[in-house]
Amino acid sequence: MLIENRKIAPPDSDKRWKIVDATMRKQGYSPTALIEALHTVQESFGHVSGEALEFVSESLNVPPSKVYGVATFYNLFNMVPLGDHVFSLCTGTACYVKGSGEVLEFMKTEYGLEPGQTTQDGSLTFIGARCVGACGLAPVMILDGEVVGKLTPDQMKERIREWMSHDE
Repeated sequence: MLIENRKIAPPDSDKRWKIVDATMRKQGYSPTALIEALHTVQESFGHVSGEALEFVSESLNVPPSKVYGVATFYNLFNMVPLGDHVFSLCTGTACYVKGSGEVLEFMKTEYGLEPGQTTQDGSLTFIGARCVGACGLAPVMILDGEVVGKLTPDQMKERIREWMSHDE
């Protein structure tokens, strides 16, 4: 049921909320606009915060649990701000068998990062991806959007070190 003239106040005066609201308004504040609204939040703010979940939930009249479920189900949505650089490591079966597990341990020991964590200085976010859909390139990592595959674990570690030192 569409609620006419439905207008929920945004969490604050940040102008980016107008962009999010415009996306939902274009869809008539229909619950079917949920994913599109979350995409707009992600594009506008860089992540989907708790206040964004609440705003979208109230605006679309969708239960908060459903909004949270959708936001946490899809890997595209980040629930916390990302670092300046993002390193994603595929941990799917093909990649794990071909060495991504070793690279996972490397990230823990070399940089002190577990999947989902960002360095203290905000320079790097390390993400573990269940599968990136590039099994033929296993093992696969993504460095700031660049897909890198078909490397040995040692080559991957070296590539990460070069990538990390390039930013210093």
